[in-house]
Amino acid sequence: MNRTHAHESDRVRHASGELQNHIIDELTAGHLSRRQFVKRASVAGLSATAIGAVLAACGGANSSNKSSSGPSGAAPTSTGKKGGTMRVAQLAPVASMNPLTVSDAGGLNLLAQVGEFLTFDNDTTEKLEPMLATSWSPNSSGTEWTFKLRQGVKFHNGQTMTADDVVYTFKQLSDPHNASNALSTLGGILTPDGVSKVDSGTVRFKLHGPNGNFPYAVSSDNYNAIIVPAGTDYAKWPNTWIGTGAFKYVSYSANNGASFAPNHDYWGPKPLLSQTKFTFYGSQQPQVLALQGGDVDLINGIVPTGAEALLTGSQYRVFGRKSSGHREISMRCDQAPFTDPRVRRAVALTLDRPGMISSLMSGKAVLGNDSPFAPKFPSTDLSVPQRKQDIAQAKQLLAQAGHPRGFSATYTSEVTLEMPGLAQIVQQNAKLAGIDFKLDILQQSSYYGKSSFGSSPWLDATVSAVDYGDRGTPNIFLQAALTSHGIWNAAHFKDPTYDKLVTQYVGETDLSSQRATAGKIEQLLLDQTPLMIPYFLTALFASSNKVSGVNPSSVGAVWLGQASIA
Repeated sequence: MNRTHAHESDRVRHASGELQNHIIDELTAGHLSRRQFVKRASVAGLSATAIGAVLAACGGANSSNKSSSGPSGAAPTSTGKKGGTMRVAQLAPVASMNPLTVSDAGGLNLLAQVGEFLTFDNDTTEKLEPMLATSWSPNSSGTEWTFKLRQGVKFHNGQTMTADDVVYTFKQLSDPHNASNALSTLGGILTPDGVSKVDSGTVRFKLHGPNGNFPYAVSSDNYNAIIVPAGTDYAKWPNTWIGTGAFKYVSYSANNGASFAPNHDYWGPKPLLSQTKFTFYGSQQPQVLALQGGDVDLINGIVPTGAEALLTGSQYRVFGRKSSGHREISMRCDQAPFTDPRVRRAVALTLDRPGMISSLMSGKAVLGNDSPFAPKFPSTDLSVPQRKQDIAQAKQLLAQAGHPRGFSATYTSEVTLEMPGLAQIVQQNAKLAGIDFKLDILQQSSYYGKSSFGSSPWLDATVSAVDYGDRGTPNIFLQAALTSHGIWNAAHFKDPTYDKLVTQYVGETDLSSQRATAGKIEQLLLDQTPLMIPYFLTALFASSNKVSGVNPSSVGAVWLGQASIA
């Protein structure tokens, strides 16, 4: 070992906390790959310099630690010219552009145009990076996290951002009385009294329990968590769109589009574009036609079905990102016949998952195993047997549950991307075992409703299917969608053993323990099958060859700070 490198590594250890040193220990013991170490160390708050020193001491530099992205999630500095208008096609937001309540793909992408987060989950570098926070560190148990804020950041109204703004934002987001969609991430983790100002440039979060991945909860993954000025009336925010981002609000018309201008006071590299224009569409096919016709330059998110011409045409760029995004089909555990886990398992056994990936995704997806643990996550236990189509076993389970001739039920879903096609395949597969699904495919605004129990077909239907975007950890999928009090628990699944295992998983700080607990969760969900996850997507984006410098995120946002158009 090079003595200089060893000395630098020792300095890192001396300056690091217990959790950070534990991650270094996992690397040196061979429990983490170099790539896994980079990701986990960045979450724990080790700087790029510190990570590099540790890797060098362990045997050479690691290129994956070298961030190629700039502030605000920018892609590598564009070689394109300054000026011009980027025309983006995207799905129309389904509700008001209120940062507290936005819950759909169209809305979250618009929030990302003007707002920023404490941390940035960069799919390009596959690690968590500083954004409005420059550094962060946990206490020894992971129950308390302290964030140092970037200095000199200004909101679009000229006001300087301070700790007061960050504290205000997270008190609002974590308040259960605010109907905040961010509670899907923060619920059970953080309450308003856990957010405090240390000084004008420092904020501290005191959590309900240990959480080794908390910096993801204040990242671009939690798309509601853009920082707004203290005292902001969220109901009136759509009149101003005040944030700290590289672009400022110009106009917005529901169901039509939005436009933004460069923020010349931006704290990072100044935007190259003179303007961005977003046109809203109700489905993918007209977006594809618009790109082919030269009416737009970029589509924010596509699936292969209906976009075959873009995948094969040399005049287009289609770029992908690894993703934990998936389709989740929930069966209400409190409504017959799905009160019996044998019925739920029977339905899952009818699914032809490879066939779905082939016909719906043109192979650009990976198998799902009816739990949120995607292959992308280091903690996923890949030794748990993969569920496969087995019609004979499905029929046997139905007979044991008292349904030898099958049963009928309504399958409710939404009009977006490949979801209607998925519904038809599930219907066809289920018929092989005598299950008759009547399809009810709704427009997104009707399907989501108020995104709360009692006022949302998504959460209230007997069987419902929803599209989930990517996250850096499985925590939100495990908690919001499946715990007894999860705000997105469309399956109405209540299992004390599951709840305890999720609490244990979230609180664990080493990968081997997480993977062991993940395996128990994966097996429990296979046994109980409150939901089905047939596949995990590759997040795809398409543009003309004139576009460069775009940094797309698999959560569903495109970052245009250093984008340009020829």
